[in-house]
Amino acid sequence: MLLATLPAKYARTMGTDVSIQNEVAADGQAKFVPHGLRVIEALLLQKFPAEEIAVCYPAQMGQFIGDNTRVVGIHAHNPLGITFATDVYAHFYGGDAIEPINAAEFRRLVEHPALRKHKDHLKVIVGGPGSWQIEKKNLQDAWQIDTIVDGEAEDVALGLFEAALRGEALPRKAMGNSPRLDHIPRIKHRSTFGVVEITRGCGRGCQFCSVALRAGKSIPLEQILDNVRVQVAEGADTILLTTEDLFLYEQGAKFKTNVPALKRLFTSVAAVPGVKHIMLTHGTMAPVLVEPHMIEHLSPEAVGLSVNQHKASTQWDHRYANLFIGLETGSTRLFKHFMKGKSYPFRPEQWPDVVLKGMEILNKNNWFPFCTFILGLPGETDEDTKQSLDLLFALKDSKWCVLPTLFVPLEDTRLEKRGAQGAKLVELTDLQWEFFFTCWRYNIDFYRNTPSVQWKFNLGIPFYYYLMGRRLFGEGMKYPLFRLGHFPEWFLRRKLYLDFSGSQKPRYRVPEHVEIPEHGLRPLIPEVEFGQIMTD
Repeated sequence: MLLATLPAKYARTMGTDVSIQNEVAADGQAKFVPHGLRVIEALLLQKFPAEEIAVCYPAQMGQFIGDNTRVVGIHAHNPLGITFATDVYAHFYGGDAIEPINAAEFRRLVEHPALRKHKDHLKVIVGGPGSWQIEKKNLQDAWQIDTIVDGEAEDVALGLFEAALRGEALPRKAMGNSPRLDHIPRIKHRSTFGVVEITRGCGRGCQFCSVALRAGKSIPLEQILDNVRVQVAEGADTILLTTEDLFLYEQGAKFKTNVPALKRLFTSVAAVPGVKHIMLTHGTMAPVLVEPHMIEHLSPEAVGLSVNQHKASTQWDHRYANLFIGLETGSTRLFKHFMKGKSYPFRPEQWPDVVLKGMEILNKNNWFPFCTFILGLPGETDEDTKQSLDLLFALKDSKWCVLPTLFVPLEDTRLEKRGAQGAKLVELTDLQWEFFFTCWRYNIDFYRNTPSVQWKFNLGIPFYYYLMGRRLFGEGMKYPLFRLGHFPEWFLRRKLYLDFSGSQKPRYRVPEHVEIPEHGLRPLIPEVEFGQIMTD
């Protein structure tokens, strides 16, 4: 994800052009592609013979697009690089180099000469989680895209392809809603990273996320295992269990985690012959506290079959489970406004305690999560940022990776519909810069603490600041950036909010126990209006 956000201009010299070095089958088709594209392929195979369908990478499009081609479907994950985590890092290289790799690669795909040559007799349909970006930037006509599919495509894709084959005019935009479970097909071929979908939707109601507005549903275990066998049969030995929230798999009422079902899922996937590794995607922190023994029960597979290793792990061969968890803010005020369902059944005021106790439980069981924080949420004040810094400081010795992101008003979210404006690097306050670079200081110390590498990195920090950084972003980034470069605390402590010298005590400490309120917090209902959430 992060490599793809670096400037395309420097991809080759930085060694980050690996994304275009893909494996192809003997007939030129892709050996593995994003899971969503495999879903579309499975839908098409319900109506059309396999020899009429090809799934390929951009480099092989010329082999398959010709005089008889009538429709081309393109998957857009992050076509312009303007989501939370990715609309940041290319900007550090200056204005003349800010097109990230993912944007350059998508442009290369959608402007492929084969598409241009045969456009007079074929339709182009673009879908996927980032398709909204094309409409937002008014690029649909420039890229000669007939239809943009926004949302889940199971109930609309096949009809669009059939209409295109009949030569009918297609709508400029097709909205897809959450399909019934029996409309989600079993995939027929391998997907990237061995992705196997286990749930859809969430329902927690966070106002910066569209998925949070759709109620959660679980893919039947039999279908999950069929999809695992498909992956293994085509060479995958790693299965990535994909979900918006792992702990909502076969959930009970009010987000109740179904621990037996989760354990059954893990052991069943691990038992499929050929599966050597299991990897995880997203989860939330609150269920870790509600079911304190759950992580221990899941660890034999989640940790023991992980591909990740770190010397901080106490597992016999130092493996650790990696789960993506959105922490987003340490400000209980912002948390209550924009994401209070994330802490259910705990109250927003308990969020720092939930985070700290949850991290302790995860780390104890060798789960080292990959966490995100959002800078620049609407209405964020210096006091809010200080609270996030206080929570970050309390997590200083945790085993984790923390990714600072800038707020982006994603399509079909409550904040986007209300007209919220995205945050920008050039507008970050001194405190926000401190938060940003403190996160990366943590990551470097935990994952890249080899002295021979560290001193070279540290040496480069002042060179970057004086040659480029202050010109691009101003002097507010100076001392936070120097902390990233391990400048001594006696030099930094008077300029920064946090003091790493040892004299400052954390505002927050890991609690012995986090009490669930007697009546809890009313679960958010996806259909509730923005104004109701703000005043609840």
